[in-house]
Amino acid sequence: MKTIKYIVVLFLLVVKANAFAKVEYSDPNEVVAELINEIKAVNHKYELLIDIKEDELNEINKSLAVAYGTDQKVDLLVRKDLIKTEIKELLEQSSGEISKIRYLKGLQIIKILYEKVLGLDHHFASVRTLNEINKISNPNQYPEYEKLKELLASKKDKKAGFDLTSVLGTNTIVSVVQTFSNMFSSSLTKEEKEKELANVDCILDFTLRMQNDLNTIYFETAFLQTSNDKIKQEIELLFKDYTKPIGYVASLENCRASDDWETVNQKMEEYLSKMKSATGTTQFKMQVNLEFPIDRLLQFITQYNNFIDQGGKFYEKFKIILNSYENEKQCETKLPLEYKKLKADIDVAINKFNVAYKPVEINGTKMKEILYGLNEFD
Repeated sequence: MKTIKYIVVLFLLVVKANAFAKVEYSDPNEVVAELINEIKAVNHKYELLIDIKEDELNEINKSLAVAYGTDQKVDLLVRKDLIKTEIKELLEQSSGEISKIRYLKGLQIIKILYEKVLGLDHHFASVRTLNEINKISNPNQYPEYEKLKELLASKKDKKAGFDLTSVLGTNTIVSVVQTFSNMFSSSLTKEEKEKELANVDCILDFTLRMQNDLNTIYFETAFLQTSNDKIKQEIELLFKDYTKPIGYVASLENCRASDDWETVNQKMEEYLSKMKSATGTTQFKMQVNLEFPIDRLLQFITQYNNFIDQGGKFYEKFKIILNSYENEKQCETKLPLEYKKLKADIDVAINKFNVAYKPVEINGTKMKEILYGLNEFD
């Protein structure tokens, strides 16, 4: 039985060396899954090693029960204490390996999430600007409407008419009111008025109905961008706290720019080596300093998940808003290309929030695995 256990342990060591080679992931959930598998493998390996030692203890206890000579008993007791010490060392080694796994996998998650946050930053920077929103929500930005205003200005009653100031001239409501006033008082025939109005009816209908909704999309996108800036600051601060115990001082931005992840791993190995040789309170403090950042990472993941969930809901709302224009089919040929592009951008964003930026799946069971290396189903 003991021989079989030794063979299994050797097999697990070989499998671990091959299966847990460094792999680059783009999905943090894959890292979490690998983390849990590695923790299970370590726990299983040390359970077998400890079982072997406990079998040896049982054999010693049986020998003690029938031992007569003092020398024989002393020898057995010494061997018993030695095995207990070895079991304690195995438990410490297990704890150290699990700490290393959690720490390095946590580092991988930080690296992946930082790329996603930077991707979101680029996404928000490339969405419709206020100038572009204004371009499709203000009739004064449409050539057809400007042409109508110029025509009415040339046909208006010079005595009864008036010109708007530069400020009021850009105001949608005021501009439209003046346009209709000029039309009523112009020298155009009824047929001419109806013809000119038909050229801009969809433009006026679309802009007057959708202006507030389009502005809502702009300002709420700006809010999401500001929130993403805060998330970016949080993950950079997390990395600073995360790498402080091991003595790595470069910022996350600089680490990424110089691809210095190998140095972080090297610092981690040096820290583990020092922790292994330390004893008592010193070793305990070093272990705590290594474990604490894991809790900070989980807090950040919760924050990131909430933001992604919020962002996805915002874009679902934007899609509903853009699809709410009731005369879209009737005015389809006269609607601005920017409006159609904005709708396409919203669809792409929804897909990104559902796929590329999706939340990290950490439920209660996975949380236990990450925090404590425990699996309640083992």
